[in-house]
Amino acid sequence: MAVNLQSRVIDLRRKLLAMGAEVEQRVALAVAVVRDGDVDIAKTVRETDAEIDAMQAEVENECMRLLALGAPVASDLRLILSAIRISNELERIADMAKGSCKRVTKLVESGSYRFPPALLDMAEATRTMLRDVLVALSNEDAKLCLEIRRSDSFVDALNREVMLWSREWITQDVHSTAAAIEILAIGQRFERMADIITQIAGDTVFLVEGRILRHGAE
Repeated sequence: MAVNLQSRVIDLRRKLLAMGAEVEQRVALAVAVVRDGDVDIAKTVRETDAEIDAMQAEVENECMRLLALGAPVASDLRLILSAIRISNELERIADMAKGSCKRVTKLVESGSYRFPPALLDMAEATRTMLRDVLVALSNEDAKLCLEIRRSDSFVDALNREVMLWSREWITQDVHSTAAAIEILAIGQRFERMADIITQIAGDTVFLVEGRILRHGAE
């Protein structure tokens, strides 16, 4: 069965960007949860995760249909291949946001929630990276993608600050060990989000220019 490839590709792009906007909202909420320890917002993030899963499945299924029935080539083929990867990466980011909310909730409910300034800085930086990569994807801006890839090191440096703070907390009060480990886990989730966003930036460069970036190559 033939398909109207051009209109379906445009619709695929719209669905991918809509998914990105939803994931960006979840990450923004996760940042608010870290900042304010708001368990109600955390609950919202956790309970709406299935919506992201459904959007990812819809994008991936449409990609499979276009590959099977549309015989795409050149830029259309690159968009379809990129959409498969990016939708999976966006779903993983949403999972990381959900996981960070779950851990903050656990700490708040135990009465032991505190965090270093670097953790909030890290969460905000990750949110900015996601916003920028979605702009780059929408505008097909390869130059912005390269800037995003370089900014990942800033998040890594903040994560090291979180690790040092957590270790110091443990040395000051051994009873804080479990809470400090949870803070480390939250930091690791935002650090992983930043890594995945860097991968999306690379996927976008492939979409725009056909270049494959691996292992820090630019």
